[in-house]
Amino acid sequence: MGAELIAWAFTSGWGSGINAYAVVVVMGLLGRVAHVEAIPGALQRTDVLVVAAILFVLEMFADKIPYLDSTWDTVHTAIRPVVGATVGYLIGNQNSSLDAALFAATGGVTALVSHFAKAGIRLGVNTSPEPVSNVVVSTAEDVTVTGVVALAAAQPFVAAGIAGVLLLVSVVLAVWLVRRVRRLKRRYDEWGARTFGGPTGSIGSPG
Repeated sequence: MGAELIAWAFTSGWGSGINAYAVVVVMGLLGRVAHVEAIPGALQRTDVLVVAAILFVLEMFADKIPYLDSTWDTVHTAIRPVVGATVGYLIGNQNSSLDAALFAATGGVTALVSHFAKAGIRLGVNTSPEPVSNVVVSTAEDVTVTGVVALAAAQPFVAAGIAGVLLLVSVVLAVWLVRRVRRLKRRYDEWGARTFGGPTGSIGSPG
C-alpha cells in the first residue's frame, strides 16, 4: 500500500503543477462518490470541494486567454507546489509522519517541475497570433489531468507512469519552446536595430 500511495503522491503532484484545483476536485469526488480509501478525508470536505470547484471554473476560463494564462501561471507559481505538497502530505500522513514528509516532498517538487514546464509551454504558445492554440492546449491539459488522476484510483502505478512520461515530454517541449521564443526575440531586436538604427522601438537618434 505504501508504494501505491507514493504513486498517488507523484501523480497528484504532477497534476497539481498543471491544474491544482482539478486535482482537488477529482480526488475529493472520488473519495466521496467512489469511496476510494487512499484519498484523505480533508479533500472530501464540502467546503474544500466547493472552493476548489469555483477556482477550477475560474482557471478554466483564465487559462484559455492568451497572456492572461501566463499571468495566471505567474500568480500560481507558489500556489501549485503548495497544493501538490499538501495533497502529498495528506496522503502520506495516513501512515506515519515520516511518510507524510516524504510524500509532501514528492508532491511539492513534482508540482513545481510540472508547473514550470507548463508555464514554458504557454510562453511558446502565446507567440502564436491566434487564440485557438491556447484553447486547445488548455482543454487538453484539463482533460489529461482529470483522466490521469482519476485513473490513479484504479491503477496508481499506471497513472504514475503516464504522469512521469508526460512530465518528461513537457519539460523537453518547454525548453525547446523557450529557446525558440528567445531566438525570435533576438531576431526581432536585430531587425529593429537595422530598421531604426538603434534598439527596438527607437526612431533613430535625436537631431
